[in-house]
Amino acid sequence: MPLVRLIRLALFLAVLMHMSGCATNPVTGGPDFVLMSEPEELALGARYHQQIIKEMPVYPDQKLASYVDNIGQRLARESHRPQLAYQFTVLDSTQVNAFALPGGYIYITRGLLAYLNSEAELAAVLGHEIGHVTARHSVRQHSATTAAGMAGILLQATTGISGSQDLFNVAGKAILSGYGREHELESDRLGAQYLARSGYSPNAMLDVIGVLKNQELIENERAREQGREPRAYHGVFASHPENDRRLQEVIGEAEQLKTTSVTRIGRSEFLAHIDGLAFGDSESEGMVRNNTFLHRPLDFGLDVPERWRIENLPDQLLIIAPQEAAFMQIKVDSDSGEHPPRQYLAEKGVRNLRNAEPLDIKGLPAYTGEAAVTTNKGERQARVAALRDGKQTFLFTGVSRSDQNFSQHDKVFLEILHSYHKLDPREQELAKGLRLKIIKPDSGARFADLARRSPIENHAEAELRLLNSQYPVGEPRAGESIKVVR
Repeated sequence: MPLVRLIRLALFLAVLMHMSGCATNPVTGGPDFVLMSEPEELALGARYHQQIIKEMPVYPDQKLASYVDNIGQRLARESHRPQLAYQFTVLDSTQVNAFALPGGYIYITRGLLAYLNSEAELAAVLGHEIGHVTARHSVRQHSATTAAGMAGILLQATTGISGSQDLFNVAGKAILSGYGREHELESDRLGAQYLARSGYSPNAMLDVIGVLKNQELIENERAREQGREPRAYHGVFASHPENDRRLQEVIGEAEQLKTTSVTRIGRSEFLAHIDGLAFGDSESEGMVRNNTFLHRPLDFGLDVPERWRIENLPDQLLIIAPQEAAFMQIKVDSDSGEHPPRQYLAEKGVRNLRNAEPLDIKGLPAYTGEAAVTTNKGERQARVAALRDGKQTFLFTGVSRSDQNFSQHDKVFLEILHSYHKLDPREQELAKGLRLKIIKPDSGARFADLARRSPIENHAEAELRLLNSQYPVGEPRAGESIKVVR
């Protein structure tokens, strides 16, 4: 390597060493490799926070939100960074997840809350996420990524080989999917300490791991049946075996920090706060009943072929063929003006339609045709349609993975389009969201009997057992409250 390049590289490394020496790890007290100040960390978290709540709406239950926040704040006061303005948010998402952003933004989904069974278990989840914040895991990940990007710029300048990368995507993936074995174990250790100092047993972490591992088993089975990737809790926290020696050690160490002889469980308090919690698809976002998608607020339904699955995203509905051989995207424009469907398509840039024709779909005007669209697999032939319902226009786009199979999938696309309908009284009732109900069952009640009366469509008995920490075996105990779905 020429001398000038060696000098540049030495200067670059010196700058990194200087920058890392300026920061102290809040947990260990030792030097920390971070390339941002605490104010920059807070600003980064605030920016990410706005993106999160845009993609995943906040669950509209102020009483539950206050309860979660109070527990989180109690733990945060015992943490290594009590000065941060922590913000705990319950997200209206069916995903079983919790995660943290830089600066003290911590999230838990209602999907995860449904499977917990005590305040101590909730505290274990929040304590683990607080550990990510206090140890600055997201900041350290971001700094390492930034350093890699800076190194790439230097390499590009000296060798002509690009080393740049999308920093937000890399950091975002770490935040949402975990930080690796060592960071996750460090968060377990810190979370266990915060639990002990706050009056909870660190062993609640083992209870949560048992819940998550069982939930993951059923989720994997559902995913296989539906031909999709499983959606499981992020990070190594969920994949520890319950007899993990290192985890047992950090919990044992934390037990020495307990400040009271009686630890708080808070089962009845927790169950009281999740009584009525939305379960499964949200009524406000629409839901799937058998092979029909029902949206009560927008008053419409769509029928979907067997084995095609529905992905209900915040900004669109995806109907996906087996093996993902094709999909139909449906978007709604609630401010589409008075334009007829044909004009609406033209204004959206859909021109040069082939085999175009107007349609009457149960008295509603629509217009459809075939067009070339750009996908991440290149240009593909697509079925495009606009359907006007009152002040709303629905935009349908159906694409095959391969143009050779377009004609066979196009028949399905048209069937889905023609299935659009207003909800009848029975569907209006079905489109109401399911909710958890806390009951004390009669003596001798069994989950198999409760499952037969449950509106849960698939794996009802297994689901009820999961919800009540009685999977794969176990029955309701006399006099003890349990969760059912109504």
